[in-house]
Amino acid sequence: MGDKIVSPTVFSAYLAVVCLVCTLKEGYALGRTPTVDSHTIQLSSLLPSSICTSATKALDKKSSLQVVHKHGPCSQLHQDKANIPTHAQILLQDEARVKSIRSKLAKDLGRSTNLDQTDAVSLPAKDGSVVGAGNYVVTVGLGTPKKDLTLIFDTGSDITWTQCQPCARSCYKQQDPIFNPSLSSTYSNISCTSPTCSSLTSATGNTPGCSSTACVYGIQYGDKSFSVGLFAKEKLTLTPTDVFDDFLFGCGQNNQGLFGRAAGLIGLGRDKLSLTSQTAAKYNKFFSYCLPSSSSSTGFLSFGNGGVSKSVEFTTLSTISQSSSFYGISIVGISVGGQKLPISASVFTAGGAIIDSGTVITRLPPTAYSALRSEFRKQMSQYPMAQPVSILDTCYDFSNFSSVNVPVIRFTFSGSVEVQLDATGVLYVNIISQVCLGFAGNSDDTDIGIFGNTQQKTLQVVYDGAGGKLGFATGGCT
Repeated sequence: MGDKIVSPTVFSAYLAVVCLVCTLKEGYALGRTPTVDSHTIQLSSLLPSSICTSATKALDKKSSLQVVHKHGPCSQLHQDKANIPTHAQILLQDEARVKSIRSKLAKDLGRSTNLDQTDAVSLPAKDGSVVGAGNYVVTVGLGTPKKDLTLIFDTGSDITWTQCQPCARSCYKQQDPIFNPSLSSTYSNISCTSPTCSSLTSATGNTPGCSSTACVYGIQYGDKSFSVGLFAKEKLTLTPTDVFDDFLFGCGQNNQGLFGRAAGLIGLGRDKLSLTSQTAAKYNKFFSYCLPSSSSSTGFLSFGNGGVSKSVEFTTLSTISQSSSFYGISIVGISVGGQKLPISASVFTAGGAIIDSGTVITRLPPTAYSALRSEFRKQMSQYPMAQPVSILDTCYDFSNFSSVNVPVIRFTFSGSVEVQLDATGVLYVNIISQVCLGFAGNSDDTDIGIFGNTQQKTLQVVYDGAGGKLGFATGGCT
């Protein structure tokens, strides 16, 4: 700079630039992506699209199924646009699911409900039975010859079921032809005196019934949806090379509810009747998925440890003492825009937490949510706020903006595993004048926390059931 005198302000700015360049160079030299504390989001990317963009690269993996949002243009279920729920309805259903999960975990609701002789034509009413349903669907084959069925996949449920002819009492409208067991050469009912039938109690929360000599299952979900029918075994085709004989499933004769024209549900929970457990000899209870960034793009569900990202980091899976079905996780911290929130570790341990593919919005202890909301609002103070949407109380009006800067949110799990949420995992869009922070607080710090599917978007989420681990990697869908 020669002999010129440089003002302290200019010199400080010069040093800041040099330090930033050094930091960036150091980050890249060490193979790290330098830490960025905000997302710049083009608002056009938040709006729903009517065109499906497929991430086909993910499906190069063996033992993989394509995952789509049941209400988006990538789903064949989307054809029935008249029955697509509003965001307010989706959030209301989500609240019902969360309440049902809490009921199932409540220690004083450990009793089961018996199914009587009218089994296949009556609803087993039990407050706190296994909760189900969700947003994301996959297509699998059932029977011989194989019939393709589009099913909701759900890590918070155990039993897999589909609607079956002759629909003794009731079947809701589904997109695929309803499965007819009489046309399959590999179908057989389970006897109601067999130990296999008795194992339904832990998977469904209801004691099985008996119709003639056939075992009868019944399951009710948090939104009052239900399925009742014959418990059976059949050939399941996940992919052309991955076929399972004698797969145990529910053949639903009386089904009602908000399943979005899906044919039924795949249970990926931890019970011995879940698909994960029934295919353990091949996959060792190992599966992963990536939920797409929007309802107009695709993700995947993969079984076995092939195709897992090299950058995946694993935290320990915990067991929720009151239920063996759910996948327990230990949240230890949250940061917003690089600012670690001042939340005591005891706040997260008071109620514990699970990860759930069927819950839409992450639920946090109120103490943690309050700190998150406060810091998020502080860093978003340049944007006008909007009216709340259902359970979401921190919303913004982005009508007059073409792009916005949103603080990065990171979760830290046990084992110092830090996971940066995608921009689509931070915001929940109702309309462009009502874009909300996609989190909600529980009513009490002792309520179970839930890491929901909005926050899981674009992450590769890896379940190693045998190893007792849960992994995360960013950029998982491509």
